[in-house]
Amino acid sequence: MTTKTIQKATSRGQITLPVAWRKKFNTNQFLMEAEESFLKIVPIDTDDLGEYEVVFDAARDNDGKGILGRDLIKMIQKIDG
Repeated sequence: MTTKTIQKATSRGQITLPVAWRKKFNTNQFLMEAEESFLKIVPIDTDDLGEYEVVFDAARDNDGKGILGRDLIKMIQKIDG
């Protein structure tokens, strides 16, 4: 399995995780962390969600519409202070 790939963001700021990665981790929940020079995406078990803060839920927060990646990063940075 390839462990690195270059993905182009859509015009809406979305990226697609390769199908092999999605199958390997068998989850649709991911922890996203903005580091100084990179974005870290970590698959998580839904049983462990209690220890994480949901910053954006499209259905809850935006009438089911997604947001741009840069806007999500701003939200994460605001939480991290």
